[in-house]
Amino acid sequence: MIGGVSTNSASTNFQYGLLARTDAQRSAQEVSTTVASSRAKARPKEELTPEQQRQIEALKQTDARVHRHEQAHIAVGGNLIRGGATYSYTVGPDQKRYAVAGEVSIDTSPADTPEATIPKAQHIQQTALAPADPSPQDRGVASIAAQMENKARSEVFAQQSEQGASAQSGSEAASAASAAASVSAAASVVFYRAVQQSGVQAALGSSLDLFA
Repeated sequence: MIGGVSTNSASTNFQYGLLARTDAQRSAQEVSTTVASSRAKARPKEELTPEQQRQIEALKQTDARVHRHEQAHIAVGGNLIRGGATYSYTVGPDQKRYAVAGEVSIDTSPADTPEATIPKAQHIQQTALAPADPSPQDRGVASIAAQMENKARSEVFAQQSEQGASAQSGSEAASAASAAASVSAAASVVFYRAVQQSGVQAALGSSLDLFA
């Protein structure tokens, strides 16, 4: 039986040798698989063409410019701003989102009075033109605000003119009344002197009292 054991021992050594080689091969395969997997994950970037790379750079610049543009509106707008900025996005060749347009809502309504509307309209214009590169829509909003300012100034001027005319009319009426009173008093004095000279003062005394 010992021989059998010896035979079995040799067989066992042979099997261990096979197992060792198999494990080594399996480890090599796993390493190869891991490397291949890593390369597969990195492949999308490596496969971007020069044109796609240029597109990505352009999208990055556009994204930064759009955010700067809207933040300029917000920084100047203050209490005119109605909510934060909203953006429109596009997906680049690298599957990332980039902002390509933005919008900020502001209050463009007139104030309660023409006097208050003038500074508000000026604030709207400053907010619309705050970015270094105002869009056509920005310039349109500024133009409307300028018209609103001009209208408010016209209303203020009209009110001031009306008030001035009323004050002048009242002053002229007072001056006319004062002049009439002066003329009446002068006429009374002349008439009184004439009566004295005629010697009939006593007879007209009751009438002179009306003028004295």
